[in-house]
This record gives sequence, structure tokens and C-alpha cells, in this order.
Amino acid sequence: MTNDEIKKMEDRQVPHGRIDLIGCGRLGLRTGINLMQVHRGGPKTIGAFDGQKIDGGDVIFTLLGAKTGQNKPDFIKQLCTHKKEFREVLSHPEYITDENLDLIEGDVVIIVIAGGNTIPTAAKIIKHAHERGAKTIGTAGIFGYGNENIEIKDISEYDDTNPAIEELRKQGITENHLVLTTNKLIRDNEPVTPYTLDEVAKIITMNALKLLDDRI
Repeated sequence: MTNDEIKKMEDRQVPHGRIDLIGCGRLGLRTGINLMQVHRGGPKTIGAFDGQKIDGGDVIFTLLGAKTGQNKPDFIKQLCTHKKEFREVLSHPEYITDENLDLIEGDVVIIVIAGGNTIPTAAKIIKHAHERGAKTIGTAGIFGYGNENIEIKDISEYDDTNPAIEELRKQGITENHLVLTTNKLIRDNEPVTPYTLDEVAKIITMNALKLLDDRI
């Protein structure tokens, strides 16, 4: 292979497209960092969406230098030290509502919002993304001590034993949406450990990158 041929191949392996990250908590932060570090490809733009501010309980944020009271998407943007023309994080320090769905412009949309019943909001985001032709990934229970069997497949491939998935189906999400789960929910009275979050973020990142390459 000649130098010119290698150069042409390298020129094709540059950041492209956009991945939106809806939710910038412990899982969203890990996923955002993973996406920032991708070399020879990956997203050119990462949209980070969350209305929550960092507090003392957000240990992974403060360990990385965040200040309490700082907006979580702003901190993710701060961590991205790439030149803007190579890869950029767009910070949206607000929750997604019916009024601002149009801010979501990603080719791939990762939905990792938590706290309360997030399924109706997630369903609206998924429907909006699908109307635009975007691909989507979300979670349906990621509790566990750290040695769980993590599943990821299209929502149409799951049985009816996971109530979070069933609730999404009731909201009209029945296909073309990747769901990741440990099959452990809050009812199982198990924690969410950093080991589980690290593994979940890794799997979400790998699948988001594949969807991005398929979409572009």
C-alpha cells in the first residue's frame, strides 16, 4: 500500500455527524467522555442536554474537577479539549420538554435520563428522533452490583417481563429503538455501582458509533 493510499484512508476516518446525549448524570458523563476520546472517526458534534446542576453527591464530577452548582452539560463541554473544528460539545443546560424538542438534531440520540417516571419524556424524544430519521438508544433498568449480564437489542426483540420496556411499548415505541438493560430495576433493591455504569457506558458508546456510521 502506497503512502497516498494510506493518506486517503486516513482522510476518510475523521469525525462526522452528531450524537446527542440526553441526560448528563453519572452515566451520561461517562458516555460523553468515551465519545470525546474516539480516534479515527466518531462524532464531530456531541450535543449534551440536562437541566441539573452538580452537587456534592456527584462524586465522579467533582473528582474530575467540577464545581458544585455548575451545569452538568457545561462541565462536559469543559472536558472536551479538542480543537472546535475537530470535535465540539454543544451544551444545552436544560431539560427536554415539548417546547424544545427541536433542539435535538443528532444523527444518533442517546437517552440516559433518570429520576422519577422518565418514560413519557423518553418516548417523546424517541418519536421526534425517528421522525427526523435519527437512530436511538436508551436504557430500561441498569441496577446491579457489577457482574450483571447486560443485554442490548431492539425493543421488538424483548419479551414482556421488563416493566420499563412494556411501558415504553404502551407509549408507542415498539421497534427501531435499541434498549440496554441489566434486567435489574429499582424494585430489586440492588445498587447502581460505578462498575456497572462503566460497562453500560462502554456498550452504549460502541453501539452509538456503529449507528452513527450506518446513519451517515
